[in-house]
Amino acid sequence: MLEPMNNDELPVIPGKRYFTIGEVSELCAVKPHVLRYWEQEFPQLSPVKRRGNRRYYQRQDVLTIRQIRALLYDQGFTIGGARQQMSGQQEGGDKAQEDGNQFKQLVGQMITELEEVLQVLKTP
Repeated sequence: MLEPMNNDELPVIPGKRYFTIGEVSELCAVKPHVLRYWEQEFPQLSPVKRRGNRRYYQRQDVLTIRQIRALLYDQGFTIGGARQQMSGQQEGGDKAQEDGNQFKQLVGQMITELEEVLQVLKTP
């Protein structure tokens, strides 16, 4: 997975299980209509849909959106080129690198969850 430079400027992803489209829009600095469009263009992006066709994104979806955003906005890929990059990384990507990235994501998620537990423990 490519590590985009300006995603460092985006807000930290809270340790929640699900995010609304509005929350994801803020977390990724992308308008909601763009997120809906990207769902059609990138098969990796499939939020859970609940009653009223409301979208609920998981942490992995937010990370995927940030990666798509970096490919399109920072690295100058077209939609087709970004789709190819994303699918190439999933199918033929280096297995060790993929495992390392999954490990980093899991560690990051564990840290976030532990920080939340710490906050609960600190609350009198």
